[in-house]
Amino acid sequence: MTHDPHYEKRWLILGVIAIAQLLVVLDVTIVNIALPSAQADLGFSDDQRQWVVTAYALAFGSLLLLGGRIADLFGRKWTFIGGLLGFAGASALGGAAQSFGLLVGARALQGVFAAMLAPAALSLLATTFTDPAERGKAFGVYGAIAGAGSAFGLLLGGALTEVLDWRWCLYVSILFAVPAAIAGLRLLHHVPASSRPRLDVPGTLVVSAGLFALVYGMARAESDGWGDPVTLAFLGSSAVLLVAFVALQRRVAHPLLPLHVVTDRNRGGSFLAIATAGAGMFGVFLFLTFFMQSTKGFSPFETGLAFLPMTAAIMLTATLVNTRVLARTGPRPLVPTGMVLAAVGMVLLTRIGVDSAYAADVLPSLLLIGVGFGLIVAPSFATATLGVARQDSGVASAMVNTSQQVGGSIGTALLSTLAVSAATDYVATHGPSAQAAVEGYVTAFWWAAAIFAVGAIVTGALLRSDARVPAHAAAEPVAA
Repeated sequence: MTHDPHYEKRWLILGVIAIAQLLVVLDVTIVNIALPSAQADLGFSDDQRQWVVTAYALAFGSLLLLGGRIADLFGRKWTFIGGLLGFAGASALGGAAQSFGLLVGARALQGVFAAMLAPAALSLLATTFTDPAERGKAFGVYGAIAGAGSAFGLLLGGALTEVLDWRWCLYVSILFAVPAAIAGLRLLHHVPASSRPRLDVPGTLVVSAGLFALVYGMARAESDGWGDPVTLAFLGSSAVLLVAFVALQRRVAHPLLPLHVVTDRNRGGSFLAIATAGAGMFGVFLFLTFFMQSTKGFSPFETGLAFLPMTAAIMLTATLVNTRVLARTGPRPLVPTGMVLAAVGMVLLTRIGVDSAYAADVLPSLLLIGVGFGLIVAPSFATATLGVARQDSGVASAMVNTSQQVGGSIGTALLSTLAVSAATDYVATHGPSAQAAVEGYVTAFWWAAAIFAVGAIVTGALLRSDARVPAHAAAEPVAA
């Protein structure tokens, strides 16, 4: 077992990695809350509004695998610190933006640096924590933050928008990123790659274009419908490019994504579980936020508070499961159980109506979904990066983030379209009313429940019950 220079300071390093992960997750929801105020201030249209969200998703989703490979080739320390400082700079630019174009450009730039930061953070975690018990704790913390960061973003965004100004929803990233970068400089060691193979340029270009087309196609489907020719062209070309990428990876000497990283049953099952959780998670946040703010009249800050019980359930379950259970059982009993609980929670949410009370009709579902997410996310993160050769840990970590991002994009587009369609049908037969929007949310929750039910079956079939380290693990101290 090789000596890891990070071993002595591993718990402090976990703190820095946790801040970085919080930054990436937080940024998705915090900006959503700032949008109405930013729109009033900068005077852009409703059609343009989604670009503030989509610009980040496009840059982040399409460049993650490249970001992961950069961490493998040039060292995790400098990729991590560069990602943090770049993210802080882009946040400052967005906060100071006086035009719509500059705001969207800054959001895209945030996405570029987040694509370097997220895989570097997760691969630092995977290579620093190699003892199974400690690894469980570390991934429990990481999984809890990944699952709960969105709710924290709502809370913080609500507070900042009400007390200060929408611009602080962007500036606040600097307060996380700069201290984390300074701590990273002191705590992390540069570990040069044992061999530095050439970057797979054709693979990088093809997969980045394929993921870009997929995320953009999904965003178009949400705004212009699935039958829109541009939507179909992007989704079609994305399928072609991603198939071409897999074919390329089988042929090149130094692939961007070695296929054994994905084809191991436990890792493949974990990537699918993370994508499914991403799809469902976005559904809960999106439609419940609409329900609480538009139908129930909650303020952004109150909405953030309303999600706190779910956040607590995720954090408690994630930490408990990863420290006490995962090493003994492996992921198979845990992840499908989490999917079933999340599906049941979604079915319970379909009971909401215009007059529903939070405590009676929303809270029990949130607690159940929180426990479900804790069971899915933390074991999946730990299993997806277990036993990957050290020189591939960046790109394996990037696959975790890519799965989450792609799942989220597909879930948001699919559920939004189904919700709008149900609401429109209701208006056509009953006339316009507050109930029309609720019909849309209820439809989305039924479909989210179906997504989790399918996820339970697929992960149950793929994942293994034991906690064996998969093949190709020789270069990773975990195998010791």
